[in-house]
Amino acid sequence: MQFPESWLREFCNPPLNTAELADLLTMSGLEVEEMRPVAPPFTGVVVAEIVEAEQHPNADRLRVCRVDAGPHSKDGPLQIVCGAPNARVGIKVPLALVGAALPPAEEGGAPFAIKVGKLRGVESFGMLCSARELKLSEDHGGLLELAADATVGQDIRAHLNLDDTVFTLKLTPNLAHLLSVYGIAREVSALTGAPLNSPAFPPVAVTQDSRLPVEVHAPDLCGRFSGRTVRGVNTQAKTPAWMVERLARCGQRSVSPLVDISNYVMFEYGRPSHIFDLDKIHEKLVVRWGAVGETLKLLNGNTVTLDETVGVIADAQAVESLAGIMGGDATAVNDDTRNIYIEAAFWWPQAVAGRSRRYNFSTDAGHRFERGVDPAQTVEHIERITQLVLDICGGQAGPMDDQTLRLPARQPVALRVERAAKVIGMPVTQAQCAQVFQRLGLAFTEAAGRLTVTPPSWRFDLAIEEDLIEEVVRVIGYNALPPTPPVAPVTGQLRAENQRSRHAVRHALAALGYQETINFSFVEARWEHELAGNADPIRVLNPIAAPLAVMRSSLIGSLVAVLRHNLARKAPRVRVFELGRVAMRDAAVTDSDTTVAGVHQPMRVAGLAYGPLDITQWGTAERAVDFFDLKGDVEALLAPRQARFEPAAHPALHPGRSAQVIVDGQAIGFIGELHPKWRQAYELPQAPLLFELDLDAVQQRGVPVGQAIPRHQAALRDLALVVGEQASHDALIAALRDDPAGLVQSATLFDVYRPAKPAADMAAGERSMAVRLELLDREATLTDERIEAAVTAAVARAAASVGARLRA
Repeated sequence: MQFPESWLREFCNPPLNTAELADLLTMSGLEVEEMRPVAPPFTGVVVAEIVEAEQHPNADRLRVCRVDAGPHSKDGPLQIVCGAPNARVGIKVPLALVGAALPPAEEGGAPFAIKVGKLRGVESFGMLCSARELKLSEDHGGLLELAADATVGQDIRAHLNLDDTVFTLKLTPNLAHLLSVYGIAREVSALTGAPLNSPAFPPVAVTQDSRLPVEVHAPDLCGRFSGRTVRGVNTQAKTPAWMVERLARCGQRSVSPLVDISNYVMFEYGRPSHIFDLDKIHEKLVVRWGAVGETLKLLNGNTVTLDETVGVIADAQAVESLAGIMGGDATAVNDDTRNIYIEAAFWWPQAVAGRSRRYNFSTDAGHRFERGVDPAQTVEHIERITQLVLDICGGQAGPMDDQTLRLPARQPVALRVERAAKVIGMPVTQAQCAQVFQRLGLAFTEAAGRLTVTPPSWRFDLAIEEDLIEEVVRVIGYNALPPTPPVAPVTGQLRAENQRSRHAVRHALAALGYQETINFSFVEARWEHELAGNADPIRVLNPIAAPLAVMRSSLIGSLVAVLRHNLARKAPRVRVFELGRVAMRDAAVTDSDTTVAGVHQPMRVAGLAYGPLDITQWGTAERAVDFFDLKGDVEALLAPRQARFEPAAHPALHPGRSAQVIVDGQAIGFIGELHPKWRQAYELPQAPLLFELDLDAVQQRGVPVGQAIPRHQAALRDLALVVGEQASHDALIAALRDDPAGLVQSATLFDVYRPAKPAADMAAGERSMAVRLELLDREATLTDERIEAAVTAAVARAAASVGARLRA
């Protein structure tokens, strides 16, 4: 909410300077986000009137003007040489006198001093100024023309009220009653006790009897609808300078008199309204819900397609306006408009909320209506708009038409004084609470230790006891709260020893050479279909961009997009990871503080490796990263827990170069190379390696268990076992280690041999796997007989499991 301080002080003028006023607003919950002067400092500029204007004798584009500066031109009109195209007799403009200091041309520069000058041989005693030269706007098309009734010789800062400050408030969504200058003034009055100049809305004289029939078919859309006709308006009239100035300081440019009046009252009292061209309306207006397939061309030029969830105002032939959001182009007022219909209504917030964002735009009207606009004063605000129309554009007003269908019921809310004191953290009395409610204009009744408040029509945010407690402490002042130490003991929340933090997981991946990336949780539907095999992803109702239309169920698509982004910028080697949440349909999930019904949202960790294994260096030959490099990284990430890797299919991964990651018998994710068809589809020069794991499983870790140092030495035996190509490493090692006697401590593969030519001791399709066994008995020394027996038993187990035999 942006507004000028001077406008606020017309309604309530507390004995505070600008800085104190800003501090008061911020400390009461109305955060002042920005505070800036409406004009930079300058001196020596006054109102002057051009009394003569002649062509410069030596320049085609210059004129020699004589200007009356009042008491500043004691010896008669001042001679000024001016090149502005609109310099003419009779207009009043800003004049920078000799000795004036204008704003610097560049920020931080020195002020521009005005001296007696000579242009093409003619002396100039000052300078006539444009708005841009005074840094009031970027308009440099000519001199800044002032009002005809401006006092000649008056300081321009006083005439244009330039010693003013523009406030920008950052309001939370519950403060709909503060989206107007009057609403903020009402709040300042309550906070300071300064008198509030409450407005009066005297009815205008009705001078014609035309009415426009209005039918409201949807009370759940529109609770109250008010309007009247005004005939014979002059839309060629000019919006008064004071109104243009206030609109500009509220961040709104001037459009036309009727539009400016509607916007002005919206900023003044928080009431969005709409003015129709009466002659373009067919027969009547109908307030209803839209129909599927209806279309409407809006004032912003967009054509939108409607459905039954969007409220509209229609006439007998077509839809004319989006209810509470924006008017339609067909009934818009323009320079040819002569008869108008002024509308002000109460639109239910839930009937307006989210509708404009569905069409990718937002409006000031929608912003207010979806938060709640006072339904009690639609008629009064139409009277205010009508009076401004008559004053500026003329015309004859018709009778008021007001239909009240269903308004919000304000349920009483009780405040227990004892509980308020407990929540606030300092003693408060019932009298203090009552005084706060009186200052805020809240009607209430009292009983012992209890006040029951009936919220007024403009307060949509008072629904529970905590809302009233907030009002009490806000008005009393947060700075009055005593510095009370906490009563509850402060205890550290220690993480279980068998679980590491997410930050530790990030550190572990960073130590492996990966860089973290953060991506949106909503992605392109294509990624879900192709890389996650998800045919029915969860769709986003209001996507921030058209491609980002669904919630991701896998992190792989996001990492591939990051890779493409890097490759487009000539990055040859990419190592990235992400910790993020995914979303999948699951009917078993119910609503809670941390879950959404029907949606399972686990955390995952995923990584991608692409390009050379190491950066280019002299010590090692360059080679591309492969499956086993990434497997080693995953094993290092999970250490000291041991992972197994079993061949498995994944929609995104190469069918022969992918595996399921299994820890403690549970599958926790996948690892592999991107499928060739997706490498080609996503235009990647070579396939990246990827992994995606369940984060909860990655965070688990074993707790170290102490063991006594063995009193006896271990025995090592190397075996060369011949197995078929189909035999897996994991199956062989598991068979060797599965020793019922408990002597085999470990089995480690250290060599694989495949003969180049058929060998006498190995058939085609066989290989020799060299394994080192570690044998240990913690209670007794191993004898050769026991060692040989253990080795023979291990070989037998390998033979039974994978068909292994000792190599001759």
